[in-house]
Amino acid sequence: MKIIVTGTCGFIGFHVTKKLLDLNYNVVGIDNINNYYDIKLKKDRLKILKTYKKFFFHKISIEQITPLKKIFKKYRPKIVVNLAAQAGVRYSILKPFSYIKSNLVGFFNVLSLSKDYGIKNFVYASSSSVYGANKNYPFVEKDVADHPIQLYAATKRSNEIMAHSYSALYNLPTTGLRFFTAYGPWGRPDQALFIFTKNILKNKKINLFNRGNHSRDFTYISDIVDGIILAVNNPAKKNKKWNPRKPDPSSSIYPFKIYNIGSNKRTNLIRYLKLLEKFLKRKARINYLPLQKGDVVDVFSKTNNIKKELKYKPKVNVEEGVKNFVKWFKYYYKVK
Repeated sequence: MKIIVTGTCGFIGFHVTKKLLDLNYNVVGIDNINNYYDIKLKKDRLKILKTYKKFFFHKISIEQITPLKKIFKKYRPKIVVNLAAQAGVRYSILKPFSYIKSNLVGFFNVLSLSKDYGIKNFVYASSSSVYGANKNYPFVEKDVADHPIQLYAATKRSNEIMAHSYSALYNLPTTGLRFFTAYGPWGRPDQALFIFTKNILKNKKINLFNRGNHSRDFTYISDIVDGIILAVNNPAKKNKKWNPRKPDPSSSIYPFKIYNIGSNKRTNLIRYLKLLEKFLKRKARINYLPLQKGDVVDVFSKTNNIKKELKYKPKVNVEEGVKNFVKWFKYYYKVK
């Protein structure tokens, strides 16, 4: 079976593609390998994927409809996993137009072609950031997610609404996955764990916004991948018990589903940093700073829905996850 994975050179896209290839799928990878962060890291991920005979790569942007259509026409995939997006919450404040192009126009192109080519299952990356100003902790999918506080979150919530419209109009099964702070080997250099590690090793100060009074649902990459694979193998179905008078935002009378994918555990940022110091065997130098614009103080999930319906079970705790990341970082960057 052929699967298209967009964003295949990204952090999550790389791990998902590798897992699908290990499961003997034919994977068509799409990525524009942009310079949002270190291109070498993306190319090194791609180099690993190209060792698989059932991997076919195309370097394009998903907002380019003509070459994208040619790929769909050539391979005739049955499943699409859309992970391509302009990432980064804070960056969306500085470069908003890149988010409109990739996260809205690009997403629509992939969604529309999935309809045109009879895709049996459309799975896509949403984000925990859609919960925005909501403070009803822990976040659950039935919560209203209509108060984003950054453009990135607004584009991800828009993706969910666009997907529902295509589930309704064309009976296209769509599943949106709200990831909670993915981390691990081959991670993104713009994320806290990467930045903290580099600065500690260089004896440079770390900026802790809101004086470190943040908590996150840090979810190890293999647990994120497990959730995605479960969604790939279980297309969204119509909820026959859906009540239009008390609508559940996470399901529908159409084949549409939203799931949280998290560790189901809340970890304070200071504890996260302490674990990093433990495994690096070095102390961090810290700048304590006020809350940054667009930041959410606390983010953590409840994952009962995906556990009950798809048997999802996160396996890697934050201590093991940070340890694995440090081991990979030292290997990749040749740190002694």
